[in-house]
Amino acid sequence: MRVFGRPVPSLRVRRGRPPKASDGTMPLMEHLHELRRRLFVATLGIALGTVVGFIWFGHGIPAIGLPSLSEILTAPYCAVPASERVTFGDAESCKLLATGPFSALELQLKSALIAGVVLSVPVWLYQLWAFVTPALYSKERRYAVIFVSAGAALFVVGAVLAYVVIREGLTVLLGFGGDATIAALSPDSYFSFLIAMIIIFGVSFELPLLLIMLNRIGLVSGAKLAAWRRYAIFGLTVFAGLVVPGNDPITMLALAVSLALLYELSVQLAKLHDRRVRRQEAQRELSDDEATPLADLPTGDAGASTDTLVQPVAAAMPVAAPQAVPGPVSPPPARRSYDDLGDVT
Repeated sequence: MRVFGRPVPSLRVRRGRPPKASDGTMPLMEHLHELRRRLFVATLGIALGTVVGFIWFGHGIPAIGLPSLSEILTAPYCAVPASERVTFGDAESCKLLATGPFSALELQLKSALIAGVVLSVPVWLYQLWAFVTPALYSKERRYAVIFVSAGAALFVVGAVLAYVVIREGLTVLLGFGGDATIAALSPDSYFSFLIAMIIIFGVSFELPLLLIMLNRIGLVSGAKLAAWRRYAIFGLTVFAGLVVPGNDPITMLALAVSLALLYELSVQLAKLHDRRVRRQEAQRELSDDEATPLADLPTGDAGASTDTLVQPVAAAMPVAAPQAVPGPVSPPPARRSYDDLGDVT
């Protein structure tokens, strides 16, 4: 391209992503594009899981004994004694009170969202790991399967614990009014409480995974985690009291005890990893004045090859001093005076 007869560089924009560096480094804009792509994939996974949950809400699978999603999610509320809640219809029925025309649709959408978040745990955890791995070495990237599997398992365990604890938490919360009140929960209030509990417990149970990752990359050691144990347990207890909705003692105690146990598990795993690293470094490195020990090497025998075995070294033999060889000795050259040089001028 020429302007006024002079060549100028082309202004065409190259399409496509530029190749990444071998060490995983990239400019800021590439980081933002990568973050946008990872968020899109994670959101798409949650959306697909939500669609599955929306279909599952009113249809169970009796062949394998799987109830519908509505029965599973309303079970904690139905476990509250009938004297503490309003019963509509027959004495055995358990239904939430819909106070608006969109309450039923909102109930199904929130239920589907809960299912979508739980079902898509491997997807959005892998996207999180894939966004972090460009800054890690190739050896550390191989932990992706372990990270995703452990993270998904911890999140599901936390969600299941929240589901179990909600029953007792609702019983305590709905029983504070005594004989003066009786509960008739709406879908909005109940499922807001249920979603908050499941997400809080599920995310909080990722604590050991985070601490072990920090230990693996060398940012924190097991000894430091052990030294911070008292402060960490106090902070986790305060955290449980602040994030739990309703502030009932049963739910707060369950979350605080669980986080304390998970922290202690992280401490022990970090110490085990540190000991293994120190052992490997001790076997790999020798000091400058330390020789490699030969006592552990095998010695030769009658039938073994001398190419593969170390043979013992014989004792040193004395060497005689060299003898002087007689011969004619030439006389040293005669010294000359400055007069013999003549007139150099």
